[in-house]
Amino acid sequence: MALIGVFDSGIGGLSILDEALRQLPEQDYIYLADSINAPYGEKSSEWIAMRSLELCQYLASQGCDAIVVACNTATAQAIQHIRLELKNIPIIGVEPGIKPAAMQSAKGIVGVLATEATLKSDKFNALLATLPSQCHFIKQAGAGLVPLIEAGRADEEETLELLAKHLEPIVNAGADTLVLGCTHYPFLRRAISKLLGNSITLIDTSQAVVRQLKHQLQLQGKLSASDLPGAITFISSKDGVNLLKMAQELMHSDLDLHHTYSRALG
Repeated sequence: MALIGVFDSGIGGLSILDEALRQLPEQDYIYLADSINAPYGEKSSEWIAMRSLELCQYLASQGCDAIVVACNTATAQAIQHIRLELKNIPIIGVEPGIKPAAMQSAKGIVGVLATEATLKSDKFNALLATLPSQCHFIKQAGAGLVPLIEAGRADEEETLELLAKHLEPIVNAGADTLVLGCTHYPFLRRAISKLLGNSITLIDTSQAVVRQLKHQLQLQGKLSASDLPGAITFISSKDGVNLLKMAQELMHSDLDLHHTYSRALG
């Protein structure tokens, strides 16, 4: 039985955990949310790298067999450093799905909604440079969206208004595909549907991330079959009880099938 660590700046990585429970329900999980410091997207790259490494080292100390950095900003700014420091544990990152978006877009116009830190990162721009020049990417920072999602307000009017402003340049450019470049943003699917209907295809990479996680665990020989769902421990740097409550509200997985625990980081 593998113990898998999933780390995010807050609740965004619950979208990755949700997919992990769908593909690998029998494994055990620690979900670690640094909610007291969310959002990461507006912090310096140095701070993000230092804090992300610190929290991944904590997960390693808990015996995790693999760690998913379920935060686009932390992946962009810190994952190379984390992999250098934690050489014996597979570290799986997330990144905006701009490659599949470019392949799927009929018009060759793709919107990318992400944090400012992700859009400015060397990792993101290096990936962008590998894609066909005929595909036009409309990059838009989703400033202010993460705190609203963290507060459980993803479907409220204030969030819809802010989201509409961020989507406006993407829509005006004629994009037919939208990359959700932050793990928080899948929780805006209903809001995006209210604003745009079915006029745009949404891309997130949670399935691909979990397939890579599964592959890495298989290489290690850590996966074991079981008919029983694994346990999930929710740890927050702010409020573990509230994190579990948010997970129950936001995730599609039936958490009642799992033994769940919650506590504060400390």
